[in-house]
Amino acid sequence: MNPMALLKIKPLFQTFCQDHPKLLMFFAAAGKTIDLDSIVEITVKTSEGKTMKTNIKVNENDIALFNEMGKLINKQQ
Repeated sequence: MNPMALLKIKPLFQTFCQDHPKLLMFFAAAGKTIDLDSIVEITVKTSEGKTMKTNIKVNENDIALFNEMGKLINKQQ
C-alpha cells in the first residue's frame, strides 16, 4: 500500500473512531475471542431496506491482521 494513502486514511480513521466508539469497543472485545476457524459475519442493511450479508472462516493470516488492527484500535482509544 502507498504510504501517502495511509497518511490520508489516518485522520479519516480517527474521525471514524470518534463517531463510532461502541463499534470499536465491540471489535476490541471480539478480537480477543476470535480464533482459527471462527466465523465472522457482516450484515449491511441499506436505508432502502435492502440487506447484504457475507461471512468468512478465519484463517491464520486473518488472525495476524486482526491482531495488528487491534493494536491500532487500542492506540486510538
